[in-house]
Amino acid sequence: DSQVRVMENTVANTEKYFGQFCSLLAAYTRKTARLRDKADQLVKQLIDFANSENPELRATMRGFAEDLAKVQDYRQAQVERLETKVVNPLKLYGAQIKQTRAEIKKFKHVQNLEIKQLEKLEKLRQKSPSDQQMIGQAETRVQRAAVDSSRTTLQLEETVDAFQRQKLKDLQKFFSDFVTIEMVFHAKAVEVYSSAFQTLEKYDLERDLLDFRAKMQGVYGHHDTRLLANTNPSPSVLQSLASQGTLQVQLSRANEDPEHPHANHGRFSLCECVVKGQPAHCVCGQGGHLMLPGLSL
Repeated sequence: DSQVRVMENTVANTEKYFGQFCSLLAAYTRKTARLRDKADQLVKQLIDFANSENPELRATMRGFAEDLAKVQDYRQAQVERLETKVVNPLKLYGAQIKQTRAEIKKFKHVQNLEIKQLEKLEKLRQKSPSDQQMIGQAETRVQRAAVDSSRTTLQLEETVDAFQRQKLKDLQKFFSDFVTIEMVFHAKAVEVYSSAFQTLEKYDLERDLLDFRAKMQGVYGHHDTRLLANTNPSPSVLQSLASQGTLQVQLSRANEDPEHPHANHGRFSLCECVVKGQPAHCVCGQGGHLMLPGLSL
């Protein structure tokens, strides 16, 4: 009986904890897949954002988004490997547990038959001690039951021993595969994240600000000659300006110049000026005017 209890406890313990491992690792895999999906959404938003920004930031954000997308490719491989090498084998383990439990049940049945034959023999000896023929037949049946029980016991011991050996071996393999899958993913992820970090570190914020300020000047006429006097704008800004024509910004004092009747107190207005004998559009205001030759306002 103690031997059978040990076998039953071994199978029951395996069924309990392997079932929990399977459930938790399946949930872990599903959450990893959801994390991949959320990261894919983040990549899409980064690309959309990059397309709305200046060239310098656009290039940085696109590079960062590409690296983040690579990480999600590795995460997808991680999810597939977890399902194949860890979760699915754990799901199939239930069949082995069921088979081993059936072997134990069979052994208990044979053991009970032996016990019953022994009980019948004892009753027969007490009831008819002189009936040697009946007692001899009963003893024969007991011997057969004992042989069957012994053979079944040996088979069950071998079955449960093999089950325990396979369980330990599989447990080692399941979690070795789990750790290997995680290490491969994180090693690849660290490599790509390092590239992403370098991309962000190389981002030239000042050049992006120059692009932004140049755009502000081109659109709204706000200007400060000091900003453009000692700095080189980014190639993207030069290309943008080249596509619109040459923009010359000149500031001159108008004060109360009667030729600029639209200049007033702190507000800007559109007027026409004559620059070197050529008509030009100007934005005039208090204290000066901004001449925009070649531009249609």
